[in-house]
Amino acid sequence: MKELKALTIAGYLEGLSFILLLGVAMPIRHYFDISEPVRYLGMTHGVLFIAYVVILMSTASKVKMPLWGMPGGVIAALLPFGPFVFDRMLKKVVVK
Repeated sequence: MKELKALTIAGYLEGLSFILLLGVAMPIRHYFDISEPVRYLGMTHGVLFIAYVVILMSTASKVKMPLWGMPGGVIAALLPFGPFVFDRMLKKVVVK
């Protein structure tokens, strides 16, 4: 399951970048008026989000993913901690 491993890694990186953006960079910007962390983490998160969606589409075509897999993965990427929960749910269904 090489494809599923790539999706897991991409999801964890995307989820971590989102948590860092919301939990570290945004407070630094609002409390200390320093916007550089938001600029760099925001750009990194954007690239990782696009990469995650592309890998999700590729994985969906190669692995027998349930019908809810593709929209669920995209919605999960929009929520903090979403990719972590989605990965666990997907592995319960796909890997048996």
